[in-house]
Amino acid sequence: MKTQDEHWMEMALTQAREAYERGDWPTGAVIVRNGALLATGQNRQVSTGDPLLHAEPDAIRRAAAAHGPEATHGATLYCTMEPCPMCAGALQLAGISRLVLALRHAKLQRTDLGRYSIESHCEMTGHDLQVSDGVLENAYETLRRQWGRDRVAR
Repeated sequence: MKTQDEHWMEMALTQAREAYERGDWPTGAVIVRNGALLATGQNRQVSTGDPLLHAEPDAIRRAAAAHGPEATHGATLYCTMEPCPMCAGALQLAGISRLVLALRHAKLQRTDLGRYSIESHCEMTGHDLQVSDGVLENAYETLRRQWGRDRVAR
C-alpha cells in the first residue's frame, strides 16, 4: 500500500518528467496542506530563460495565486531534489513547515554546492523545518542521471 508521502512524491515526479521532456532541469514540486493539494511546480529556468524559476518557487507562486499568500504557512512541500540555497530561503519565507525529498545533492555527488544541505541552511537561518528524505529516491535518481547535466563527482 502506498503511503501519503509516496502518493504526493509521485505527483512531484510527474512534474519533474514534464520539465525533463521540455528540456528543463528535471525537478518537480508539490505543496500540500491538511491533505489537500495547493499547487504543483516545475523547474522552468531553461525554457523561460529565468534563472530564478525553480520548481519550489513555481509551486509557491501558484499556491499563493490560487489560495492566497498565507496558504503555504504550515504546508508540506514534496520536492524531487533537495532545494538549493535560494529555494530554501523561499521555503522559509513561505512558511513551509515540512519538506519531503526524493534525492539529496550529496547522494547525487554534486560538486557545485560544497557542503550545503537543507539542514545547514535551516541552522544558519533559524528555519524550523521537518525534513524527510529518500521517498521514491531510486525513480528520481534514474531520471536525474538520465538527464546528465549535473556537475557531479566521477
